[in-house]
Amino acid sequence: MHINDGLLPIGVLATGYAVTAGITWYSLRRINKLPDPQAAVPKVALLTSAFFVASWINIPVPPTSVHLILNGLMGVILGWYAMPAIVVGLFLQAVMFQHGGLTTLGVNAAMMGIPALGGYAIFQLHDYILPGYKYQPHILAFLGGALGLGGAALIAFTLLIVTIPAYLDVSAERAAITALVAAHIPLMVIEGLFTAMVVTFLLRVRPDMVDGYAASA
Repeated sequence: MHINDGLLPIGVLATGYAVTAGITWYSLRRINKLPDPQAAVPKVALLTSAFFVASWINIPVPPTSVHLILNGLMGVILGWYAMPAIVVGLFLQAVMFQHGGLTTLGVNAAMMGIPALGGYAIFQLHDYILPGYKYQPHILAFLGGALGLGGAALIAFTLLIVTIPAYLDVSAERAAITALVAAHIPLMVIEGLFTAMVVTFLLRVRPDMVDGYAASA
């Protein structure tokens, strides 16, 4: 779901960098207010590595194929660390494998980082959604993982649709973009289930890594 160089106008690219810079700054500010901001570095490094390699796992969804993103998983597990981690992962993908691009780095980071933080917000609603229910963390993790990808797909769809150059066949381009984004719907379920599985595993072996559930676990 990376947007490559040359597809978006300069104004959108500049806005993407501005939004990413603002959210990253705010995320780092929230992180620095934690009692020990460096304590989560190993966890962040592990999930950034997973995010980095996930884009190479292609899943055929006829007539195209899609790849894992795991931005929802990063949001659920990392919280405010997710945004800077996504920026680093996308930068390495663009530099090392030309996956995405440097001009679209800001847009891609905002496209994946904002839904990731949304997934974190959903997961932190444990005091309001199904409180006390045995499978509550698994359900919230599924929603966070699925909606993280869904939010990124929706942003990508909007950006690509509204910036189609007039010299192209607009109707054909819209059909192609719609088909590509629709192909991510099954992937939403996969990423939601994968996020729930990871949270289930962590609650069993390292509940301290799951924010909000360590005490109850």
